[in-house]
Amino acid sequence: MSSQERFELAPEHDTHHTGIALYDPTDGSILDANERLEAMFGYTTSQLRDLSVAEYTANTHPYSESEFQDRLQASAAGDPQKFTWRVKRADGVLIWVQLFASRRQFGGQSCVQAEIRDITEYYETYHRAELFWRLLRHNLRNEAAVILGYMDRIGAHAETEAIRDVVATVRERGENLGNMAESVKEIEEAVTDTETDCARRRATEAVREVVNDVTSDYPAAKVSIAERAEMWIDIDDAFTHALTHALENAIIHSDERAPTVDVEIGPSPNTGRVEICITDSNAEIPEEELAALFAPSETTNTSHGSGIGLFVMKWCAESLGGEISFETREPRGNAVYLYFPPKESPKTAA
Repeated sequence: MSSQERFELAPEHDTHHTGIALYDPTDGSILDANERLEAMFGYTTSQLRDLSVAEYTANTHPYSESEFQDRLQASAAGDPQKFTWRVKRADGVLIWVQLFASRRQFGGQSCVQAEIRDITEYYETYHRAELFWRLLRHNLRNEAAVILGYMDRIGAHAETEAIRDVVATVRERGENLGNMAESVKEIEEAVTDTETDCARRRATEAVREVVNDVTSDYPAAKVSIAERAEMWIDIDDAFTHALTHALENAIIHSDERAPTVDVEIGPSPNTGRVEICITDSNAEIPEEELAALFAPSETTNTSHGSGIGLFVMKWCAESLGGEISFETREPRGNAVYLYFPPKESPKTAA
């Protein structure tokens, strides 16, 4: 009995929308494939059996045939593999695929079953977005540096108070551009970095660390922290970015010499999620800022938001599986709510 006869996919695999292939881990050859894989690669199963991995791998792909076989052998040894590969179809078109490879048994014989998805559209969109973020950030930073440089030169020769006021205003706007470049970087990290490892932390401790960093930059501010219940969350830099912007907004928009901000941590009454509430006594957040944040398709040229810090808060919270909401307080002030999925305490999990 040939290896192809020993290793055959069940007929129902032809109804799947995912490409499936059975691989021989010793030489990387395909033993059987479903119809979806044939359509994806542009070869019949009989043709695929006679092809080496190198023959349907894009010439520009950095990984070698031996790397592919190493992945198969690791899967056959009981270590499932997930990796991205670039395939050269029969018609010469290059596509990106993602493979999930794991060991399978057929009549006492082992092979590797690979579930293969075409991710070309997602992959290329992701990298176009990545390029966009980097260009935007780079250009913002450079333009801000140019503006500030010229303002320094003009300010040094300003002869009247009116000119000095104009210089100060333009310089402030230039600094805002520079800060915007940093905010764009934070958003980029939140929406594109899917490989970041999260750390499990007690929510109050994580909040306190951010509060300490912020108040070191704003020593006049008074920030109180109250814990309604001990809760745990998984966090990364996105958490720090979101909470930092929320705290800084509450501080810098205050008209008090010693801004007062209250932070409360506890379970959300509705869902039990970790709720972090930041309250202030400032003027109400402009409606157009929130409209741009939550209903961007409804904004117009005369009604649009400019508070990029709010976008940082929103996208960073969402990158951690959470969300953000806002309320107006009576008689004055704002409440910003950050919600995150609750996690078990490491002690409980152990």
